[in-house]
Amino acid sequence: MRCPFRVNRAPSEAQAQPTGVAAMDLTPPFPYAGPETLRQPIVDALRRVVDPEVAMSIVDVGLIYDVSVTAAKVHVLLTMTSAACPVTDLIVEEVETELDRALPPELLIQVELVWQPPWSPDRMSERSRRFMGW
Repeated sequence: MRCPFRVNRAPSEAQAQPTGVAAMDLTPPFPYAGPETLRQPIVDALRRVVDPEVAMSIVDVGLIYDVSVTAAKVHVLLTMTSAACPVTDLIVEEVETELDRALPPELLIQVELVWQPPWSPDRMSERSRRFMGW
C-alpha cells in the first residue's frame, strides 16, 4: 500500500467545478466500481495527472486500467507505457496526491502498478492519438 501521508485541504474552486476536458467527457475511459458520487471526482483527479514524457493526461494515454472504491479504500490499477519508464514513481505519487485532494480523508488510497495486459497505443483516447499524429 502506498500513500503514507494525507493532504487535508479544502478543495479549491477549480477542483470543485470540473472544467475543460473533464467537464466535456463525464464517462471514464476505464472500468469503475464504486459510489456514483465519487466517480467524477476520481476521473477529474486522474485527468490532472500528466505523463511528463508525452505531456498528456494519464487517462488520455490509457494508463488507468481500473478503479474500485469500497467504504474503506480506493484501489487504482495503473500501468506505464514501458517497464523502463523513468517517471513511474513521479506518476504514482501524483495519482496519490490528486486522489487525496479529491476524496474523503477516511479513504485509504492504494495505487497498484500492473503490467498485464501490456499497454499499447490502442488504449489511448482518440484525442491523444490525434495529438501524437497517429
